[in-house]
Amino acid sequence: MLFLLFLPVFAIAKTPKKQVAYAIGFYNLENLFDTCHDAGKNDYEFLPEGSYHWTADKYAHKLVNLARVLSEMGTDELPDVGCAAIGVAEVENAKCLTDLCNEPPLKARGIQFVHIEGPDQRGIDCGLLYNPSLFSVRNVKLVPYIYTRPEDAGRATRGFLIVSGTLADEHVTIVVNHLPSRGAPSIAREDGGQQLRVVKDSLLKDDPAVKLFIMGDMNDDPQDASMAVCLGAKREVSEVGKDDLWNPWWNELATGNGTLMYEGARNLFDQIILSASLLGEKGLKYAGHQVFRRDYMIQGPGPYWGSPLRTTAGGQWLNGFSDHLPTVVYLR
Repeated sequence: MLFLLFLPVFAIAKTPKKQVAYAIGFYNLENLFDTCHDAGKNDYEFLPEGSYHWTADKYAHKLVNLARVLSEMGTDELPDVGCAAIGVAEVENAKCLTDLCNEPPLKARGIQFVHIEGPDQRGIDCGLLYNPSLFSVRNVKLVPYIYTRPEDAGRATRGFLIVSGTLADEHVTIVVNHLPSRGAPSIAREDGGQQLRVVKDSLLKDDPAVKLFIMGDMNDDPQDASMAVCLGAKREVSEVGKDDLWNPWWNELATGNGTLMYEGARNLFDQIILSASLLGEKGLKYAGHQVFRRDYMIQGPGPYWGSPLRTTAGGQWLNGFSDHLPTVVYLR
């Protein structure tokens, strides 16, 4: 008799079949806070006396764990170099990124970072890690996210970090963002998708040939209105016009693969969306994508079995990584 055992784990990440030369990634670092209070920010739960009892030892473990994942992203296809650039979310400040880049696996590659302090009330921002031997930064700006509902007047959250640079002698722009959480109504993320569309149109107007990546924790799946309608990211390459965007993660989620789990269901909030210029025949072009995972990043038997292994869950210190898995896009 044949017995089949079904385990609640993420599908094995697929890797590209075409030759690749570069990798671009995104990773939600899940509350990378230091242990000091930042004036004007509601970071009190991540202080030694806060609800997370956030100590220097826990912070040090968090840095080691994240550096391990970040240094391994992209190495399935590019074992010697990993990713040329990785967008990150949920980082408190530049000090955290400085400490992270000083971890041996990242320091060995000379990884640097881009960060602009934003207005988020908790104090979490987006950033971009990059390998300066592969990607050079030209220009950086932070475009604010604007709440549109009257009841949200005075609120502030993460903006859109726009980093323009050069990769393989081509103009590449990376937009890193973290849309409002599922605690907010869908309209908050739909507004974010519409605002990202305005950013996209502006960047394409400035340079129609730019190789554009819009990445982040969207707090929505690819088929949700914020992504599919407001941003207008298409499911199939055949649907993509010259000024459109393609979202490869739509079909990825349909296969059952995801980057996080909530109440036993998989979501794929961590997306890297591509401009039509990355689907053409000239220069840098798409060669594949993957949800990056290693067994050590996944929770073992217990109440969260099969979920990404978090730093803390249910009030218990797990010495994990993040509640999200990273994503990677490969280029040739």
